[in-house]
Amino acid sequence: MESRLWPLPVAAVLLAVLLGLVLPRIDLLIDAELPTAVDSVIFNGGAETARSVLSSIAGSLITATSLTFSLTVVALQLASSQASPRVLRLFARDRQVHATLAVFLGTFAYSITVLRSVRATTDDAAEFVPRVAVTTAFVLTLVSVIMLVFFLAHLAAQLRVETMLKDIHAETDRTIDLVGAGNEAARAYTAPVQVPAGTHTVTAAVSGFITGRNHGALVEYAAVHGLVFQEVRPVGENVVAGTPLLVWWSAGNGTEPADADAAAADDVADAVRGAYSIAYERTAAQDLDYGVQQIVDIGVRALSPGINDPTTAVNALGHLSAIVASTIQMPPLPAALADADGNLRLVTVTRTTAESIHDALAQMRHYGATDPTVVRRFLQLISDLAYTCSAGEVLAALQEQLAALDLQLRAQSDDPAATSEMRTAVADVAAQLAGAPVTR
Repeated sequence: MESRLWPLPVAAVLLAVLLGLVLPRIDLLIDAELPTAVDSVIFNGGAETARSVLSSIAGSLITATSLTFSLTVVALQLASSQASPRVLRLFARDRQVHATLAVFLGTFAYSITVLRSVRATTDDAAEFVPRVAVTTAFVLTLVSVIMLVFFLAHLAAQLRVETMLKDIHAETDRTIDLVGAGNEAARAYTAPVQVPAGTHTVTAAVSGFITGRNHGALVEYAAVHGLVFQEVRPVGENVVAGTPLLVWWSAGNGTEPADADAAAADDVADAVRGAYSIAYERTAAQDLDYGVQQIVDIGVRALSPGINDPTTAVNALGHLSAIVASTIQMPPLPAALADADGNLRLVTVTRTTAESIHDALAQMRHYGATDPTVVRRFLQLISDLAYTCSAGEVLAALQEQLAALDLQLRAQSDDPAATSEMRTAVADVAAQLAGAPVTR
């Protein structure tokens, strides 16, 4: 819901209409009893003047709203073409955009609602001008003007690629904290896991990306019904309707699955599908690799011949370094989860540390190997990760990246001097990693 533009503006319009209906009635009750000090500052014009003011406010706010929408669309186009289509969610869920549209549309709706209550003198009724209501419309207009100024300043900042990288980094850090806390709280099953020869399969009901999974619900359901689940796909992976999502078997003795009738199998399938969230696009809710993919996209696009912006690629590598370091240091997800009694209930699937490092670095290495500045920052990233975590799997993945970079540099002949310098730097970092103490 947070990436949709309409909820807050629609709520503001409804509230404004309600206020536009109620405030003139209150105005009718208190108008004759207003203190002199208040009476001197609120609207004191006649019916025609009130209509003119409210009409002008309504018309100007619709124009301002159109301008806001137009600028937002331009921002989305620039972000998509210069950074990555995957950063559009940052703009679509921007609270500043939501609030600005809400104030503009709310002021418009309030003004036209109050306008209908203004009454000129007729043979049947006396003139009625809701002075407090018209004054409120004037105040809301001033607020809208201020909001427009802040919106333009905010939009100018949001269009900077550094701001996009910062926002993606912050979002990914929140995901790491959330997922890490869940992993740490999970009850691990440490005994050997024996998967029976035959299992029952639950297939995906719809196609899309797995955006989340509820391990607690799966473990609880398995414990109640005496089952064991085994995940097939991790969060962030694309799944096609009708393909395996998870397999299960009866806990029994752990060697043969119990026969399941169609009704029981359908119940299990419904419970499993209810524990998974599948959407048409990836989100950062539980997907650690999504933020990495967005930053990699920005860095790779910056290295394309049409843009040729190595500075942005260097900045992207800096953010990748911090994110990957946080990812490999967070509590890992246990390979298997147990229920409260210690029985096996869920065999998990997740990406290995080596896979995460490869996905974060491979594309940047491939496209940035020709630029000395990018190569130097890439080597610094390797050194930083090795210093942060010297586990054997991490060092092996980093050495693999260094070996691949050296092969790329050997094949280059455009700038022999720069290539020789970069190969020397690669050799120095490789020697540093080779002498690093390995922790288990």
